[in-house]
Amino acid sequence: MQVPVITIDGPSGSGKGTIAQRIARQLGYHLLDSGALYRILGCVALQRQLDLTDPDVLAQTARNLDIRFGNQGPGSVQVDGEDFTDVIRTEAAGDMASRVGAIPAVRDALFDRQRAFRKPPGLVADGRDMGTVVFPDAQVKIFLTASVEERAKRRYNQLIGKGISAILPDLLRELQERDARDSQRSASPLKPAEDAHTLDTTELTINQVVEKVLNLVPESGR
Repeated sequence: MQVPVITIDGPSGSGKGTIAQRIARQLGYHLLDSGALYRILGCVALQRQLDLTDPDVLAQTARNLDIRFGNQGPGSVQVDGEDFTDVIRTEAAGDMASRVGAIPAVRDALFDRQRAFRKPPGLVADGRDMGTVVFPDAQVKIFLTASVEERAKRRYNQLIGKGISAILPDLLRELQERDARDSQRSASPLKPAEDAHTLDTTELTINQVVEKVLNLVPESGR
């Protein structure tokens, strides 16, 4: 029997990461944070001063990185033996992830790595092309949206809550630029799969979104 997959796609700040974690925990499924892979590569590219115009170098780097999730505790990320847990959650990492993610060779290099997360009893995968490219046969496909103003506000509150300074207008502008880049790229542009359920989270709480998603999953008991 094929391992079931639930994909949760959407733009930055739509809540897909939080929702994916909650759904995976409730169903006892594995979790794939595909954005973390692109953030890791983006951080490595910055750290090693890689040429973003050289897709072969970036793709080779993506294939060779030793990436380990959870070895140093829940949510921890290690790359080639170095702790990347906090650095991949910065705004700079998110911007770099969007840039390297627009390169077809990079997406090809990370494709098999993402597919390998599909293991029993099931997988919840969040990202931007999980339902359209990586797992087109997913059992349930979700596409989360929210107004760009709401997404900027969420990111602002998240950063301030962590003691990180942030300027709301700057976050709004960066999100708008990232949205444009992600939706207009030629390689796996950000868009809902034809058979995806689109949920606007602008006016919804996390619990409300989780409930709506679980209602779409047959084995969730709802």
